[in-house]
Amino acid sequence: MKTGTVTLGRNSTETSIKDATARLVIIAQNCPEDFKKFVEAQENLAVYPYKGSGRQLGRECGKDFIVSVLAVIEPGESDILTLQRA
Repeated sequence: MKTGTVTLGRNSTETSIKDATARLVIIAQNCPEDFKKFVEAQENLAVYPYKGSGRQLGRECGKDFIVSVLAVIEPGESDILTLQRA
């Protein structure tokens, strides 16, 4: 989050998927099912199912709000792109 480019939330993530700028999408367990299906239907898109709630994912991102889905556009100095579909 500090050195890369990330979009938080359904609308921003959907836009980055459609623009083909998302390199990895992380989905919380309680992300709406229709959006999970949309993301999982995308070919050539790395998806990581986060094993926690949107509240927990928000905290992991340093935010004080629910983040049910996020897209990594640029990883910056992190190695987050090593996560793979589980």
